[in-house]
Amino acid sequence: MRTAKDSVSIDANVARAWTLPSQLYIEPASFAAEQEKIFARSWQVVGHHDQVANPGDYFTTELVNEPLLIVRGSDGTLRGFYNVCRHRAGPPAEGCGSRKLFRCGYHGWTYGLDGSLISATEIEGVEGFRPEDFALVPVRVEEWFNLIFVNLDGDARPLRESLGELPQQAEKFHFAGMKLFERRTYDMKCNWKTYVDNYLEGYHLPSVHPGLNRELDYNAYVVEPYARHVRQLSPIRGAQPGDATPRRYQEAREGLTTDYFWVFPNWMLNCYPDNVSVNIVVPLAPERSLAIFEWYLPEKEHNSAAAKSSVEFSEQIQVEDVGICETVQRNLRSRSYSRGRFSVKQEKGVHAFHRMYAEAMKKD
Repeated sequence: MRTAKDSVSIDANVARAWTLPSQLYIEPASFAAEQEKIFARSWQVVGHHDQVANPGDYFTTELVNEPLLIVRGSDGTLRGFYNVCRHRAGPPAEGCGSRKLFRCGYHGWTYGLDGSLISATEIEGVEGFRPEDFALVPVRVEEWFNLIFVNLDGDARPLRESLGELPQQAEKFHFAGMKLFERRTYDMKCNWKTYVDNYLEGYHLPSVHPGLNRELDYNAYVVEPYARHVRQLSPIRGAQPGDATPRRYQEAREGLTTDYFWVFPNWMLNCYPDNVSVNIVVPLAPERSLAIFEWYLPEKEHNSAAAKSSVEFSEQIQVEDVGICETVQRNLRSRSYSRGRFSVKQEKGVHAFHRMYAEAMKKD
């Protein structure tokens, strides 16, 4: 059996390439290696600007089992820290809210919004103690498109540089002016890569998503792989004369498209003309993942029937995706299956992901 230490190569020519071995979707050793080689070295979405819009606003989260604290400083600067007190590893902050300082819930050490140690209780008599040596340890944090990103790798490229062409492609959807409408999570019995594989091709639309397939022009579906992301887009068909099936978008016009962006390794933007959803798949175990969906719409639309319809439409698609992904995950354990081949026309995005994955896993 292949182990996490074995290198996997994916041929650059999709016509000759084979998919990732099924063992990589199952083995605990592979899952553990991914945490360090991929998730601890990539920019990960951890929140939204509205959570830390004002000085003192903060929230706590986790990334690769690391507790993190994200805060807007009194100077307006967004900062990130490991949420670990430098005394004996207590929690400087919990939950979310707004503070002028952070007080550890274990022994009361107090930190400023800039992470500096303000007060260390009962520390008198400790030789050579210097408060500046015990500030909270910073973590890299950046913003784009009102999303907040963290990278645990101090040597990683800046966020904007790593996004490549994505900002120019996505910013036409005016996401920055939208507000969170609803958030839902889906606990899935599948490997995170199983879900990403499924996301990266429209090949399954006619079989798995009949409702979505009615809205999109499957024959004009385009997949564009880039260095660190994949763009999928399709013209919206709109209602046709004599069409008895209601359509979400009644008029098809030039430039009216649905664009799906996936960014290595695990987050997505689903961009429709009237809403944008952020989708993050969080690895929990070799065969268990959490899909986080957040729907954003213009605030004036939040009480409309169209807003509710947008969420329910996406909900149906997600339920269908979870069903097929969990079935595929079970079948990946079959002794009859090891690796597959790619459709040259339909699976360029999956092929690009597998190449990115293989390259990342080779790095020391």
